Amino acid sequence: MLDSNSLSLERARACVAPLVLGAALALLAVPRSAHAQDTTRAVRIGLTYQPGTKPGVVVLAVRGAWGDSIQGIIARDLDYGDRVNVIGLPGTPAATSLQSLGPGVSYPLWKTLGAAAAVQATVTPTGVHVAVHDVTGTKIVQVADFQLPPTGGSSDWRLAVHGISDEVEQWITGTRGVAQTRILFVRGGRVYVVDSDGYGERQISDAGLSLSPAWAPDGRTIAYSVLGSHGWSIVTKDITGGAARTLPSTTTGLNTTPAFAPTGGTLAYSHGDEAGTDLMLADLAGGGPRRITVGHGSDNTSPEFSPDGRRIAFTSGRAGHPEVYIMDVDGSNVELLTPFNFGDQNYRSNPDWAPDAQHVAFQSQIGGMFQIMVISLRDRSVKQLTSEGVNEDPAWAPDARHLVFTSSRSGVKQLFILDSESGRARQLTHAGGARLAAWSHSLGHGR
Repeated sequence: MLDSNSLSLERARACVAPLVLGAALALLAVPRSAHAQDTTRAVRIGLTYQPGTKPGVVVLAVRGAWGDSIQGIIARDLDYGDRVNVIGLPGTPAATSLQSLGPGVSYPLWKTLGAAAAVQATVTPTGVHVAVHDVTGTKIVQVADFQLPPTGGSSDWRLAVHGISDEVEQWITGTRGVAQTRILFVRGGRVYVVDSDGYGERQISDAGLSLSPAWAPDGRTIAYSVLGSHGWSIVTKDITGGAARTLPSTTTGLNTTPAFAPTGGTLAYSHGDEAGTDLMLADLAGGGPRRITVGHGSDNTSPEFSPDGRRIAFTSGRAGHPEVYIMDVDGSNVELLTPFNFGDQNYRSNPDWAPDAQHVAFQSQIGGMFQIMVISLRDRSVKQLTSEGVNEDPAWAPDARHLVFTSSRSGVKQLFILDSESGRARQLTHAGGARLAAWSHSLGHGR
């Protein structure tokens, strides 16, 4: 994804010969990813609670090594998922009652607190045993054992605990959570990665100006654009330890906003020399790139594949101002996606296709400031999701419900996560200047 200011900066710098800047990535241990969000691995357990409400859930105290951390991570993940009402979060009256009970079973107390389910975790020699109780039915309805890395509190250990949270959310709601994911973003021209709960932020690009990071479906490979002596090139990198690789077709000119196809074998990106930019498709196994837009001097940027890989959403200025278009992956059947009225406020860009294929998120200029919008592909209805401050660069979570975006609402640009159904937002980063986020697929299933 790329905004107008970044595009102007890149075009100017691509025309000069700056110093060659490094593009190697620091090592980062990331587990193997699933290709896409999996919501069919477990049968939803039957709970009794008021229709139209979120089921109340208590997460009991966990005894043993790192028990407090396990309880805290699971409770917070379920809360962030926005599909259940977590009872007994720190600072709430219910927390005292649950703390005094510890890990003990007390269906009457849980029912008094308004819980439909209780999550009971027990530390084992190799990980955690988890049981979910049906409070109304006064019985255990789901159990499973999860393995954890031996180093408690490490980055991989936390990611594995997030996988437990996601599985529990699947049991209770029928939809797998998105805690076991990570988010790429840019700050100060460097690429960073952070867990979905804001933990473990770290830089993964070396010195040198970098922009527009993107995840491959495998959860290990990323792509981003790097400024070098001959312009902007596209770099791919296995962040579990592989060497950085510059895409051969992107060694000169302006090459930005890479996006992986759902298969992971094809990369779309924007390429330009002096006048305008067009979208290209490159086979990562080899072969020359193919141009799939004919911009006639306009800028065509920010490609995003549909979940089935058959279509691409992108930003184009062919109408005289930026709008979001969609087309077949070969460049045919181009159609305007975002409706517009002629005027100086027309600016829609940076699309991201929801994993459920039903919606596209984008940024739209309203009253001189960008806001996050979502358009339905069924009836082309548009919903505005933000209004506070400047909000840009939306990217969907694997559940097609949550979005990460850049916002100035805290006074400086930070990443926030928004529940598109309830409107609830939480701040993800806390150092200023975070932007251009990309959300990974699920990074494993925990067991």
